[in-house]
Amino acid sequence: MFYQLYELNHAAMAPFRAAADIMRFAYANPLNPFSHTPFGRTIAASLEMFERTTRRYGKPEFGLKQTTIGDKTVTVREEVVWSRPFCNLLHFARNAPAASRNDPRILIVAPMSGHYATLLRGTVEALLPSADIYITDWIDARMVPMTEGTFDFDDYVDYVIEMLHFLGHDTHVVAVCQPSVPVLAAAAVMEEARDPLSPASMTLMGGPIDTRINPTAVNKLAQERSLQWFSDNVIMNVPWPQPGFMRPVYPGFLQLSGFMSMNLDRHLVAHKEFFMHLVKNDGEPERHRDFYDEYLAVMDLTAEFYLQTVEEVFIKHSLPKGELMHRGKRVDPSAIRNVALLTVEGENDDISGVGQTKAAQTICVNIPEDMRMHYLQPDVGHYGVFNGSRFRREIAPRIIDFVRQHSRSAVKPPVPRVIKGGRAG
Repeated sequence: MFYQLYELNHAAMAPFRAAADIMRFAYANPLNPFSHTPFGRTIAASLEMFERTTRRYGKPEFGLKQTTIGDKTVTVREEVVWSRPFCNLLHFARNAPAASRNDPRILIVAPMSGHYATLLRGTVEALLPSADIYITDWIDARMVPMTEGTFDFDDYVDYVIEMLHFLGHDTHVVAVCQPSVPVLAAAAVMEEARDPLSPASMTLMGGPIDTRINPTAVNKLAQERSLQWFSDNVIMNVPWPQPGFMRPVYPGFLQLSGFMSMNLDRHLVAHKEFFMHLVKNDGEPERHRDFYDEYLAVMDLTAEFYLQTVEEVFIKHSLPKGELMHRGKRVDPSAIRNVALLTVEGENDDISGVGQTKAAQTICVNIPEDMRMHYLQPDVGHYGVFNGSRFRREIAPRIIDFVRQHSRSAVKPPVPRVIKGGRAG
């Protein structure tokens, strides 16, 4: 009943939250003389803190309306081009000059780990000037009715295969964190089936390919608990009146509480500084609002996908051991021969330890040496692997160069095939 109590608490706080919002506007209104005093700003700051800490944060928008190609600013249109019950495929269509229409096509597979795909806004923004970008927009499981069925690890792999079929020849895939395992599995399944629409390259960033290497606190927790413990303690049914009523899920708010507890001191200091900036009225709070509006917006995961991921990736280490199964058949990374591989890690990553992603270079034994590369970014943590100034300046250019180097654009596009686990686009 914990999920129901969480929902009840949120509903019970709604009138107080609305009242606090109204009072905050009154104390922050420049027509109110108190708004120009430390006392008035302190009251307004306190009310905003209360409203923000009791609010449920909705799904953010990407908000990428334009990008710069060369020395020209062009408009960007966001459109859904493929849809399934648990995922939409978004395309950031650029009104690009003719010379840019041959830019590489990149499918970014966003993590299904509690946050929305908009957490990768900076990733998309950095790659957009140089590539035709698509991204997986995973749907909050609490919003998917039970009539749509289940969604597990096998379905995740199938979705990736279907999207690669839809996008067609010479598509490059970039997996950020958690999807590194299913993306590698999808590439292996397609290569073993000699699927001509397998990706031209795959870039794995900060992903848990082999969590036995430099295990982090997240990895150790999974090792210390049984799968039954996770099933009994973190899986809950979606409460009424949500569309996914009675669907068993891993709630996003539990995942968020886990992330917050890992760096609790940092978050407390950030909120204290936010409060002080509000009182001083120095214009700094906007950066705090933008970050936490994104960070605190979370989504639920289907129970079957979460538990299967915990078991296969973090407890059994099935992929590096050669024991991972897809639709009853063993996934064989050695089947990958024609997909170039780039692995990227952060030196200070406390989610996926150094070496865990690089392990893909070891298990994909038949990729030629001239089609593989590993890059370790100094002085960044997990978030810095796919976002921030160092990503824009040092990692994104390497991804673009690697993708261009291994493009298949000179090869005549093949006819799509249907393989087990995916449908042709």
